[in-house]
Amino acid sequence: MQITFLGTSSGVPTRARNVSSVALRLPQRAEVWLFDCGEGTQHQFLRSDLKSSQIRRIFVTHMHGDHIFGLMGLLASCGLAGNVSRIDIYGPPKLNEYLQACRRYSQTHFSYPIKVHTVEPGKVLDEGEFSVYCQRLEHRVPAFGYRVVEKDRSGQFDVKRAASLGIPPGPIYGRLKRGEAVTLGDGRVINGADLCGDTIQGRKLVYCTDTIFCDRAIELSEHASVLIHESTFAHQDAELAYQRLHSTSTMAAQVALAAQAQQLILTHFSPRYAPGNSLQLKDLLAEAKAIFPNTLMAHDFFVHNVARVVA
Repeated sequence: MQITFLGTSSGVPTRARNVSSVALRLPQRAEVWLFDCGEGTQHQFLRSDLKSSQIRRIFVTHMHGDHIFGLMGLLASCGLAGNVSRIDIYGPPKLNEYLQACRRYSQTHFSYPIKVHTVEPGKVLDEGEFSVYCQRLEHRVPAFGYRVVEKDRSGQFDVKRAASLGIPPGPIYGRLKRGEAVTLGDGRVINGADLCGDTIQGRKLVYCTDTIFCDRAIELSEHASVLIHESTFAHQDAELAYQRLHSTSTMAAQVALAAQAQQLILTHFSPRYAPGNSLQLKDLLAEAKAIFPNTLMAHDFFVHNVARVVA
């Protein structure tokens, strides 16, 4: 699992930062899952190592323009290139209506199937290796956070030990690798878990934006391997955060701490903290790290690999 930040500014783009979009690359599946798609996201793809032809799923948090204005352009370009087989899009009510209106008034016709799924709190997707959940957050319009959960894997299978037990190689090894209990021809029952190393825990990626601090964000982020959380404002601008239902850097850190996340990555920064101003983004990072030390600050094209953990 590899995360690439394609846009880390809130509201409007700046010279250094585009508006919201985060790509999750799943190399073993040759797929890219996109979270939000602000204006200019397709240009960011061209400047990255990602391939738009691998986009398989797009998850939209809410209907504000800095999170969706790039969606129609990206979909149209993928269609013209003719290199996408299918895209599933997940998001709040009105997302499908918005896309249908864009298609109708621009007379855009896609050469590949697109299916829009309206999400509700709970499980959004389950396709074997990965499950995706969403939760309602606190913003001025209906907004959702997403949680991607990778299933646990059995540890390394001990082939030498299996052979020493007289277990014949073949399909039976596959069952034992999956941790199944297998009855041999001589009546012995072999528990596959006994022949495997420590379980490799599935990774958990959580994406929370836009939202003020809320209990549901903590619930969604519980034990996250990586929590990507908005940090629109500095702590001293908390009144603005409450007015606009956005988070401060300290709120993001408090969510990570309460959820016992492993890693926090801040994103979605207000342009007011540009270099030269009295408060800058380094100050927001310092505020967050004072509460949750394992905090990083994203920038456009920042790449982060989500590491596996052995139980």
